Amino acid sequence: MDWIYEPWPWYVAGPMIALIMLILLMAGKNFGMSANLRTFCTIAGAGKTSDFFRFDWKAQKWNMLVVAGAVIGGYIAMNFLSKDPVVALHPEVVIQLNEMGFEGAGTSYLPANLFSAEAFENPVTLGLLLLGGFLVGFGARYAGGCTSGHAISGMSSLQLPSLIAVIGFFAGGLIMINFLFPLIF
Repeated sequence: MDWIYEPWPWYVAGPMIALIMLILLMAGKNFGMSANLRTFCTIAGAGKTSDFFRFDWKAQKWNMLVVAGAVIGGYIAMNFLSKDPVVALHPEVVIQLNEMGFEGAGTSYLPANLFSAEAFENPVTLGLLLLGGFLVGFGARYAGGCTSGHAISGMSSLQLPSLIAVIGFFAGGLIMINFLFPLIF
């Protein structure tokens, strides 16, 4: 029964994602997580101050179910389908992260330096989290969607802008982790 605690192999998960995308494409729907932020803001009344939030949010109910499924699925996977909730990191990566000040590397899923309640007391960490959140939100809006929307939905429908966006996401991620992250920490 140990197989239930292992990640699904690509040849199972990949076709399942493809099947869901086929169903969405046939229904004329586009998948993406950042679109839900716009929907939540519209429900909260943001349409009173910005035309961008004036749309029929009820037409996006199905996509909000995707968010609920991701949250519920993540909870179930973490609490019932995971033997060890710690990410398996290569020992050299753990050493590098420890040298950068991440003492809990390899011992917990999220680094306490960034995600504990005490982290919010440090103005530098709080500033980095706020700046990062702003840049992710701005980037998703500027690119016309988030990484999941472009990489899964846009690429499956052969959209050139999505291919360009995905190349940009990967290039930005590589630049961040290899050049900027070591400078910050």
